[in-house]
Amino acid sequence: MKRVVLAGLITMGGFLTAKAQCKTESTIVENFDTWKDINKCWTAQASGKTMLYASDKKIIFYSMNSPGENMYLVTPKIKEGNYTLTLDISDNGGETTLEIFSINNTSDPKSYVSIAKPSKITGDKKSFNISIKKDTHLGLKVLLNGVHQAVYLDNFSLTQKK
Repeated sequence: MKRVVLAGLITMGGFLTAKAQCKTESTIVENFDTWKDINKCWTAQASGKTMLYASDKKIIFYSMNSPGENMYLVTPKIKEGNYTLTLDISDNGGETTLEIFSINNTSDPKSYVSIAKPSKITGDKKSFNISIKKDTHLGLKVLLNGVHQAVYLDNFSLTQKK
C-alpha cells in the first residue's frame, strides 16, 4: 500500500513540476523543427474527429471527416504589452481561416476573447499587431471548412514592441 501511495505522490509531483517549468514569456520564436509532439508549455485543442499535431517541422491542423470544427493552438502565457506576431501559414486548398484569441484560462472557453478578426489563409506570411492588457495565453484558432483539409503553421514569432 505504501508503494502505491508513494508512486501516486511521485507521479502527481511530476505533473506539477512539468507545469511549473513553463514561465510567462515576453518573446516566443518557434520554428517547430525539433518538435516530435506538442510542446508541454503549449496546448493543442482539437474537437470532434479532427487532429492537431507536430510533424515535418511544422504544426498541422487536419479536419479528417469533420469540417467546421474549431481547433486551437495555445501558446505559453505571455506578459502584458504590445506585440508583433508573424507566422507562416498555408493550406492544401479550400476555404480556411485563422483567428487570434486572448485566453485567460485554457480550460474555460468563456475566457477566449477574439483580438484579431478571422482572416483567410492564403499561403502568405501573416503579421498581426497585438495589445495584451494582462498576462494571458494566445490562441490561434484555425477553421477548416472541407473534408481532409489541412493547414500548416511554421515560423511563429511573437516579439514585444519597445
